[in-house]
Amino acid sequence: MQTPQTRHETAGQTARRIAGAPISWGVCEVPGWGYQLPPERVLAEMREVGLAATEFGPEGFLPDGPEEKAAVLRHHGLRAVGGFTPLLLHVAEHDPLPEVAHLLESYAATGADTLVLSAVTGQDGYDSRPALDESGWKRLLSHLDRLAALAADRGVRAVLHPHVGTMIENGEEVRRVLEESTISLCLDTGHLLIGGTDPAELARQAPERIAHTHMKDVDASLADKVRSGRVAYTEAVRLGMYRPLGAGDVDVAAIVGHLAAHGYDGWHVLEQDTILSGEPAGKGPVDDVWTSAEHLRSVLNQG
Repeated sequence: MQTPQTRHETAGQTARRIAGAPISWGVCEVPGWGYQLPPERVLAEMREVGLAATEFGPEGFLPDGPEEKAAVLRHHGLRAVGGFTPLLLHVAEHDPLPEVAHLLESYAATGADTLVLSAVTGQDGYDSRPALDESGWKRLLSHLDRLAALAADRGVRAVLHPHVGTMIENGEEVRRVLEESTISLCLDTGHLLIGGTDPAELARQAPERIAHTHMKDVDASLADKVRSGRVAYTEAVRLGMYRPLGAGDVDVAAIVGHLAAHGYDGWHVLEQDTILSGEPAGKGPVDDVWTSAEHLRSVLNQG
C-alpha cells in the first residue's frame, strides 16, 4: 500500500513521463489521412508544451537511419519513447519478426523503450476489418509472444495496442489477448472506449498488464455511432470525436488513479488523433495538446 508521500513522489515522477505523438498534429500513416505538418514544427511545438519525449510517428516522419533519427530528437531536446508499429500478425505467409528486428535498431540508437504493436488488417485505414478465424487467432497470439520476447532481449518492452479497425478492437478480443498471451497492453483510452471496453474499468481490473498509455478523450455520442456502424471511423475523427483531455467522456482521473495505485511507471502519451484539411490557421493543433497536457498534469498532481 502506498503512503501519501509515496503517492506524491510517484505523481511527480509520472508527470515527467508525459510524451507526445505526431498524430496529435495530424501526422498519420494512413494514405490520404489529411494535411501533414512538417517534423520541425511538430517537434518544436512538443517542446513548447513541455513534453519530455515523443513517439516516432509514421515511417518517413523521422529519418530512417537510427543515428540520424537520434540526432533529430537530440536537436529538439526530446527523448524517444518508441512508436506505433502496425503489423500483419494473422497472415500465414507473413513473418513479422525480421521487420521488428530491423526496427529495434532505431530503439538501441535512440534509447527508446516501448514498442507499440497494432494487429492491422492489411487494408488501408481503419474503417472496416475482416473476421479472424481460429487459425488466425492462434497465429496472432503466437506472434505477440514471439515479438514480446524479441523486444525484451533488446531491453525494449512490447505492448499491444487495441485499435478500432484492427484485428483486436472490442472487449471480447482484448480479453482473449489477456487470457492467451503474455504481452502487456497499451491502454489507449479512446480506442478502447470506441471498441466497447471501459478503459477505467480495464485499468482497475488488470493494471499489472498495462505498460503504456495513449491518453485521449472522446465524445461518447460519436463513439457510439462508430461502434454501431452509423458513422465511419475516419469521418468521426474528422468530426472531432477525439477531444482534449477533460473535454470528453473518458474518466481520466480514475484511469490515472488505478494505474498509480499499482505503481505504474510507463509513459503517458498525449494522443488526440486529428485530421487537418490544410495549413492550420492560428496556432493549430498545439492548442489542444496544451489543454490535454495541463489537464493531465493537474490530475497527476492531485495524486
